[in-house]
Amino acid sequence: MSETPENPEPTHARMPETAPEATEEPGPEAAAGRSQAARPVTPGSQASFGTYGGRPVSFVRRGTRLQGRRQQAWEEHSDRWAVDIPRHIANTSVHPDYRFDAEAEFGRKAPLIVEIGSGLGDAVCHAAEENPGWDFLAVEVYTPGLANTMIKINSRKLSNVRVVEANAPEVLATMLPAGSVSEVWVFFPDPWHKSRHHKRRLIQPEFAALVATALKPGGLFRVATDWSNYAVHVRYVMAGSPDFVNLHDGERRGPESPLTQVWQSGVESLVGGAPVKEGRAPVSTEHTGPNEGVDETGGWAPRFEGRIRTSFENKAHEAGRFIFDLCYRRV
Repeated sequence: MSETPENPEPTHARMPETAPEATEEPGPEAAAGRSQAARPVTPGSQASFGTYGGRPVSFVRRGTRLQGRRQQAWEEHSDRWAVDIPRHIANTSVHPDYRFDAEAEFGRKAPLIVEIGSGLGDAVCHAAEENPGWDFLAVEVYTPGLANTMIKINSRKLSNVRVVEANAPEVLATMLPAGSVSEVWVFFPDPWHKSRHHKRRLIQPEFAALVATALKPGGLFRVATDWSNYAVHVRYVMAGSPDFVNLHDGERRGPESPLTQVWQSGVESLVGGAPVKEGRAPVSTEHTGPNEGVDETGGWAPRFEGRIRTSFENKAHEAGRFIFDLCYRRV
């Protein structure tokens, strides 16, 4: 699997659309390229090495083609709702000299919430509608998902949401001024089940440090996943971060822990990513975490009430999987 950012050259047609994935790895653009003109690549000290610096990324970027109402939404609303950022070496890169001015963009000073991997925009648009006093930035690399988000923004007449098509670590590292964000949300990131792909998981010590830089002191980092192995991974990474404290340290452990319940039910060993259909045998993922019997650590947050239950989360429930919420405060 290539780790090289996509070709940044200007292009005119789009690649065939695939199913939405909130976390995708950049791949080469088709020779014909995109329907909308690519933004110019600006020179920078990292350009000869590439924005990603040879590091593995957490997404596979397949779907960039727009059709029908998505194409219409992009043409009609991207100038208004999509942040037009200068690129560096790839179509999802952010030039390191660029800074996002939320007060100028939204025309006011308000708490800024950043959702990483916003998908089709259900969660961020619902939250924006319920919290008109907050501003929201949806970060995504899946172009059709961003178009869908703009459709929702426009139809609900929301003025407090912007979208950005960009690699999340770059957004956190340089685009957002340090200490400018009130909350960062990562809901249901790609679990990258295979051991050799764990390095591609979004939440790593380096990513936690970037989140800490963007957050204000006292700001919150919210995570949700429906896979126990990733939940344990996140808990381990965040426990090692000097920048955060778990708001629910030691809570929901023992028999009340969702991890204990997963281990005892064996659900992740029996069913895969979709409900078992009548007449079909269960599909084993074989990627559940080590079964230790009882989770004595805990640290799981209650379900975040500000997160709408999307179709993605509903599918996890239908498959019998458990949802793990974690919440950390920037010290």
